[in-house]
Amino acid sequence: MLGKFFKKPQDDLGGRVPPGQTLAARFPVLTYGPTQRYSPQEVVVKLTGLAEPRQFTWAELLALPQVTLTHDIHCVTHWTRLDMLWTGVRVTDLMQQVQLRPGASHVMQRSVGGYTTNLSLEDFVRPENLLAHTYNGQPLEAEHGGPLRLVVPHLYFWKSAKWLTELEFMDGDRPGFWEKNGYHMRGDPFAEQRYDDD
Repeated sequence: MLGKFFKKPQDDLGGRVPPGQTLAARFPVLTYGPTQRYSPQEVVVKLTGLAEPRQFTWAELLALPQVTLTHDIHCVTHWTRLDMLWTGVRVTDLMQQVQLRPGASHVMQRSVGGYTTNLSLEDFVRPENLLAHTYNGQPLEAEHGGPLRLVVPHLYFWKSAKWLTELEFMDGDRPGFWEKNGYHMRGDPFAEQRYDDD
C-alpha cells in the first residue's frame, strides 16, 4: 500500500507534516461502525450543557456566513493530506449565536450513531475550525462525515467528529469514545499525542 496510496515525505515540507506521518494521495475513509446516511434537511445541531439551549437546523446553518478554507489534515493512523478545501460555517461565527453559562471550559461533540469526542473550549473556538458541509466544491459525502462534520485541523482528525448532531458545553474535561479507548485527551499531531501515555 505504501507508495500507491501513501508516500513518505522527503522532509516536513516547511513544518506542515508532523513527525511519523505519510502523505495520502487520496482521502482515506476511516470510521468506527456503520456510515450514517441521512439528508441535509434532517441535520439539527443541538446546544446543551452550559449553554442556553437552542438548536440549528440545516437552513439556519446555511443562513450563517459561509467560508471556504484550505487546511492540511493529520490522522492518528499516520496519514496526512495537504491542501484540503472545506466550506462551511466558522466555529467563531456559530459562537456569535451562542450564550455560554459561567464555568464552560470544554465541549463534547456528539454524532448521529452515538460517537463522541472532547475538546477544550480553547481548541474549539478557533477561526480555522469549521462546521463543514462541502469538500472540494462538492457536498460532503457520507463516508467523510456528510452532510455535516466538524473540522479541527490543528488536532488529529478523530477530533473532527463526523455527522455532528450536538455540542455539549461542560465545566471540565471528559473523555469521548476514542479517549476512553486509549487515545490522547487532546491529540496534537506535532507533539505526537496519539495515545493516553504520550
